[in-house]
Amino acid sequence: MTPAVLIAGLLSAILPDAHSLLRRIDANAFAATRLTVATLHIRTRRGTRAIKVRTYSAGTDRSFSEYLSPERERGTKMLRLGSQLWLYSPQSDRTILISGHLLRQSVSGSDLSYEDLMDNPLLSHNYSAVTEGLDTVNGRPAWRLSLTGQTQGLAYPMRRLWVDAERDLIVREERYARSGRLLKTAEVTAMSRFENRWVVTGALFRDMLREGNGTELVVESLALNIKIPPHLFTKAALRR
Repeated sequence: MTPAVLIAGLLSAILPDAHSLLRRIDANAFAATRLTVATLHIRTRRGTRAIKVRTYSAGTDRSFSEYLSPERERGTKMLRLGSQLWLYSPQSDRTILISGHLLRQSVSGSDLSYEDLMDNPLLSHNYSAVTEGLDTVNGRPAWRLSLTGQTQGLAYPMRRLWVDAERDLIVREERYARSGRLLKTAEVTAMSRFENRWVVTGALFRDMLREGNGTELVVESLALNIKIPPHLFTKAALRR
């Protein structure tokens, strides 16, 4: 179906129930386990640098990441278990718990914070939503949703999403403070069909409170629902 035909049909339709749409987004994004290799291209005023990271995750609250390059950061590791996040630095041979105000700090100078890494991806568990209308993003129809946080301690109490009307995939996002101040934006730059679902393979993140040209995430490989050794999700794995 062409975008023009799809848009014409959607314009004549009733706006979809926002919470049902959130549940479809969550179902499309969820995997019991996931192995991702991705590169962060961090664009600063001084130029661009790249960090390659391999991440294992299980469910929504366990992940283990290891920097593969550049050489000076190779071996840096992060472990998330529920509401706790540890960082291991091979340069200092120390493991520290990232908590409190440290969660708001940038990850390796990128536009992503440690708080972003702790974010629960299942939006329907944490937000109420209203469908505002239909827009076009990159030539494709996208439902525009307004989200309001329903649980305590959310990094972003309010969000605005643009969701591909055919693929149940978030293609643009704005993240706000409770005051209404815009904090972060995200724009999907690439997506691919993978195992009967659409997945994001490229995205540009911008921290609106800092200078720079954003951080682009490029997914190089992805595996879903694979067996992951349980020992990876332990503090002992950080020092191996």
